[in-house]
Amino acid sequence: MTITPVILCGGSGTRMWPLSRSGYPKQFLSLCGDLTLLQQTARRLDGLANTAAPLVISNEQQRFLVAEQLREIGVQGRVALEPVARNTGPAIAAAALLASKEDADAVLLVLPSDHMIENDAIFRAVVEKALPQAAEGKLVTFGIEPTEPHTGYGYIRRAAARGEGCNVFEVDSFVEKPDEARAKAFLEEGGYYWNSGMFLFRADAYLRELALHAPDVLEQVTQAVGLAKQDIDFLRLDHGAFAASRSDSIDYLVMERTSHAVVVAAAGIGWSDVGTWSALAAISRRDEQGNTLQGDVIALDATNTFVRSESRMVAVLGVDDLVVVETADAVLVASKERAQDVKKIVDRLNADGRVESELHRKVARPWGTYEGVDSGDRFQVKRIIVNPGASLSLQMHYHRAEHWIVVRGTARVVNGDTTLLLSENQSTYIPLGTQHRLENPGKVPLEMIEVQSGAYLGEDDIVRFEDNYGRMPNR
Repeated sequence: MTITPVILCGGSGTRMWPLSRSGYPKQFLSLCGDLTLLQQTARRLDGLANTAAPLVISNEQQRFLVAEQLREIGVQGRVALEPVARNTGPAIAAAALLASKEDADAVLLVLPSDHMIENDAIFRAVVEKALPQAAEGKLVTFGIEPTEPHTGYGYIRRAAARGEGCNVFEVDSFVEKPDEARAKAFLEEGGYYWNSGMFLFRADAYLRELALHAPDVLEQVTQAVGLAKQDIDFLRLDHGAFAASRSDSIDYLVMERTSHAVVVAAAGIGWSDVGTWSALAAISRRDEQGNTLQGDVIALDATNTFVRSESRMVAVLGVDDLVVVETADAVLVASKERAQDVKKIVDRLNADGRVESELHRKVARPWGTYEGVDSGDRFQVKRIIVNPGASLSLQMHYHRAEHWIVVRGTARVVNGDTTLLLSENQSTYIPLGTQHRLENPGKVPLEMIEVQSGAYLGEDDIVRFEDNYGRMPNR
């Protein structure tokens, strides 16, 4: 019996703004340690016996981020793409159908990609103890032993133990997010766990329960998987069928409706969903004044304050209980008790049509990155990094011309009918409407400065003729 890890890798990137954006949500960030949350999730599987390559459920916009971050840590994962977001219930159904194709007895270990766990060894031990329950056809949910009366999580109330010393229990009930008084009562009474959103079950057991309680969802997702298309290293679920599915969580579609088949494994693993900056501050290392200072930060007479600097020096003076997060294009200053309301700022940015809710100045692409340096009326300056052996698409622009200057490395440039090899300090000019391509034939990153000029400088002014990454003409 093989465990197929299923890593759920979607997310809107609203609660940890400005570091997290809709195009670069928190699972791709290194919030604690050198690895990103996605990489930590994949690495957590190391040492877990009889485990297949992870199956990552992601989306069109973030597919290359997933692939690159897995490649960086040497994990050969499979990536299935949701054409539209439909919550965890349909996503896990797709994973169950895909895993069943390869192994009729597949057991799914479902893991969100944006959680933090302090003790990976204990996590693996909890999974192994719960595995016999999954083998019997039970749906195992991992309940986190609460450390405080948290009102931001759903709770699971346990019933009778499933055996001696296994720390697995029948489920009495699922409880919606409580108010503070009820949360305190849960903590005092005992027998309640936070609902972690992590699961272990046979793929066929989940599909069985889904067929009983949400047959329409199963029908649509089955069609989406049946009509899926392979695109380079990605499997694209069919758009029409998947979009026709209801958008609901696994808890609503299955777990809360089939408590007789659900068991809860108690997991004291140092877990956090890192839902807010305050939550991150609570699990981060602090100094004697209760401050967490990350990056180039000076703090004088500050207490219980979280400061993160990404691109410049940040100084705080005489403050208490604040969250300060600086990026190249935005700064957040909030009281810790209001950190859960950061989404309201993102909503305001979206309403005003501002791009700061979507992307950072540095934007990841499958070939490397580009970063906005300066812009004004009819011009824009970017810093471009092209990975060794990578190339941009063969493309042209209707509304802008481009000047390219090589800062480091070697560039092979297609400029109309001419192919050039440029080294450091050399440059070329791409006239408006000319087919062109940029490639790095070397073994070190190629660094370029690009100056765009023209009437319209939007990223959608791209017509692609050839592309190594299977992207649509204007993506």
